[in-house]
Amino acid sequence: MTTTSIINVPHLGGIEAAYQMPEAYDSNKPTLVLVNAFTTSSELYRAQFSDSRLTDQMNLVAIELLGHGQTRTAREQWTYWDTAEMNLQVLDALKVDRAFVLGTSQGGWVTVQMALLRPEKILGVIPLGTSMDSESDRSRKLECWDGPAIVSSFVAQWASSQGDPNFEPDDSYCNALINIGFNECSDETRTFWQSTLKSTYRGEEGRRRIRMAAINLAERGGLHLRLSDVKCPVRWLHGTKDAVYSVANAKEEIEMFVNSSDAQLVPVEGGAHFLNCSHPAEVNQAILEFVGKYK
Repeated sequence: MTTTSIINVPHLGGIEAAYQMPEAYDSNKPTLVLVNAFTTSSELYRAQFSDSRLTDQMNLVAIELLGHGQTRTAREQWTYWDTAEMNLQVLDALKVDRAFVLGTSQGGWVTVQMALLRPEKILGVIPLGTSMDSESDRSRKLECWDGPAIVSSFVAQWASSQGDPNFEPDDSYCNALINIGFNECSDETRTFWQSTLKSTYRGEEGRRRIRMAAINLAERGGLHLRLSDVKCPVRWLHGTKDAVYSVANAKEEIEMFVNSSDAQLVPVEGGAHFLNCSHPAEVNQAILEFVGKYK
């Protein structure tokens, strides 16, 4: 994986947006933006950056969301729409005129928001293991998780009226995220993400960021009534063993992209919530085919 770069964009009065690219931008190649899952970082896409078939044929740009990784803003309050706008401004600053976007979990709906905000800039969307609904009763009836109940407990745990300079996410949170994301993983992977989560959200500043990230997840709005405005192709990949959002939910929601030029759902047998990690071969092949078709 390459080192993280920082670029300043004007949204929210100024954001230091963190991103990773394996090499300098090549205007002769198509660009794919990668948007990470809740409280992870651009390191979630190590399996994509390490695949020379992808890096030879396209520019990969992993942008870390507001509240995530090394991205920073002085604003205490922000939403997923703010992250979508930030991502678009990062592309503007990098002089990327048009791009494909791929996002895991919360990254999936951010990619759709990017396509809604700047349709002329987005060539196609690849959501992974996501939902276009709010954390609703409807989605729970389709065997998605009870997001508000789970995430709100962490919001309460991370509240502090006095501040906490010694804060870091505890093992119970780290293991909960790892378990629902990967289903099963090696000791090395578990240790890596435990360390990454603790270091990313250390101290009072880290506590404030992870709390706001959790509030965004618990209280996000749905996109159902907006999906008919997405015109670009959509290739939604969803693991059959996703512990957060169900294939049944994805089957209903892919049908809502009624004006997309080509909207398809691709179930991936045995795939976990962090599908690009559990099944990188299938995801990377789907990326190659989708980008190759629509570049």
